[in-house]
Amino acid sequence: MSARGGIDARLRQLRDAVEEARSVPMSASVMINRSEFIDLIDALDEAIGTALTQATEVVGDREAVLASGMSQAEEIIRAAELEREQLVSTTDVYRLAEQRAAEVAEAAARSAEELRVETDQYVEEKLANFELTLERTLDLVRRGRARLNGGHVHGLGDDSDVDAISLPEHLDR
Repeated sequence: MSARGGIDARLRQLRDAVEEARSVPMSASVMINRSEFIDLIDALDEAIGTALTQATEVVGDREAVLASGMSQAEEIIRAAELEREQLVSTTDVYRLAEQRAAEVAEAAARSAEELRVETDQYVEEKLANFELTLERTLDLVRRGRARLNGGHVHGLGDDSDVDAISLPEHLDR
């Protein structure tokens, strides 16, 4: 199961626990088994930890890809320098070698930059998606806590509008 799927499943379990909880008469509050709810929150915490670990690995992979690209670029430059030294026999050949070495170096630098830009874009997209998921998770936990406490937790206000909130499709299951 993916980290995101684990988070979604844990959020679904929290939502189900709140929705299936016994209502307190003449109140919008419900009674929830504290230990079961804490177990659900612990499971969500573990799923978020897994997601953070995966995000860290993505960032680490980016560094490895950049290092590999730099290593390849250095090897290309070394190869170009060796080729230049072999072609130094005459002035025309030397000029040609200098030009070719510069082209190879430029191509390697462009290639490394393109790889860095693509990697940065990939990591940015993954982290943005992860950030959005975490923000939604935090929002749902806050609303769940507010609902459990009669709508008031640390100034969160009443929960009269909680049922009217429509969640994104992947979170509203």
